[in-house]
Amino acid sequence: MTCDSPAPDPTLWRSYGTKRRSTRTVRVRTSAVLVTATALAVLLVPPLVQLDQQAVDLSSKLLPPSWSHPFGTDDVGRDLLLRCVYGLRVSLLVGVAAALTATVIGTAVGAAAGALGGWADRGLMRLVDTFSSVPHLLLGIFIVAMFRPGVWPVVVSVALTHWLSTARIVRAEVLSLRSRPYIDAAVSGGASRWRIAVRHLLPGVLPQAALAAVLMVPHAMWHESALSFLGLGLPTHMASLGNLIQSARGSLLAGQWWPTLFPGLFIIIPTLAIAGLAGAWRERINPRSRSELML
Repeated sequence: MTCDSPAPDPTLWRSYGTKRRSTRTVRVRTSAVLVTATALAVLLVPPLVQLDQQAVDLSSKLLPPSWSHPFGTDDVGRDLLLRCVYGLRVSLLVGVAAALTATVIGTAVGAAAGALGGWADRGLMRLVDTFSSVPHLLLGIFIVAMFRPGVWPVVVSVALTHWLSTARIVRAEVLSLRSRPYIDAAVSGGASRWRIAVRHLLPGVLPQAALAAVLMVPHAMWHESALSFLGLGLPTHMASLGNLIQSARGSLLAGQWWPTLFPGLFIIIPTLAIAGLAGAWRERINPRSRSELML
């Protein structure tokens, strides 16, 4: 005697999939709006607001948020909204520059390892494993400690500690492309290894490399903020978001919450928005990463 279980209702699965797609659409649109707002704030606020973000006014220190100072003021009377915008500019500069540099390094290493194979592949991957065995923050601290505090030492530090994942992704993509029939046809036609790498392999890995660069921008921004918070990143007089949070610790203990809250939001919201758009892009170029119910 067998017991027949009821067949699943297909309308239930379609409804669930529709809800998942709707949620993803809302997430993508929200991320796009936040990224656009971030770009407009960085580009338009400094030239439109004719105020010196370094101007000290001790008579206005630690004022709470108001119409004249929407984010309040810091411990020396500087407008916190303007300081946060300038700090975001610096963080984006470091994040984009470090992400591009790390992507170039990782793409070159990963493509060389995948295309050459043999001892070159093993040697380059052992190099990647060696760097991966050291925590990113510890290695970054060691690198910035060799230079004076500034933007470009932080860029170098973040780039040299974040190219490893890109190298692995690009190598895996190159190994996948090498098994394609058109690569075998190019080899049979007498194409050199260099020509195959430049004309066939490299264009095939560029979408993945570009996605890795976008995903790396939020990570680089967090890394820069952490180094600046520890006093090892940007100079203390620069409006870095990490510096703003570090200098506001005493105010937080005294009950003034705004010097810590708003710089923290300026780190969290843009990085989550960029990561949200990058995640949507990843789902578009690699549909297999999605669940079957989301298709």
